[in-house]
Parts: sequence; structure tokens; C-alpha cells
Amino acid sequence: MSEPVIFAATSLLGITIVVIAMLQGWQGWLRYKERELERAVGPQRELEGGSAVGAARIELADLKERIRKLEAIASGVDL
Repeated sequence: MSEPVIFAATSLLGITIVVIAMLQGWQGWLRYKERELERAVGPQRELEGGSAVGAARIELADLKERIRKLEAIASGVDL
């Protein structure tokens, strides 16, 4: 084989190894953040008796209302 082909194959292998390592790091970071969120929400949910779900629904409804108002403003409709 010629030198450019060997160099290209080696470079491709190196890039592949780096990308795989970065993806594993990203997945690890996501797992870490998920556990962090579970720890933050877990005790709160126990104390409130499940009202965290209700609070999330209220917040979601509020966000939907805001989006509806912004869409109305964007289309030129007065509320």
C-alpha cells in the first residue's frame, strides 16, 4: 500500500476512536445529570405526596397558554 492510503486509514481510525470516546463521555454525562435530577425531585415528591406531577402539569398548561398568546401576537390578532 502507498503512504497516503496508510495515512488516511490511520487518521480515520484515530478519528473513529476519538468520536466513540466522546459519545461514551456524553452518555455518561447524561446519566449523571439524570441521576442528579432524580435526587433533586425524589425527596420533594415524597414530601409533597406526588404534587410535583400536578405542578408540572400546571407549568405545562402555562407554557401552552404563553405559546398560544405569542402565536396570536405573531398573526396580528388582539387578545
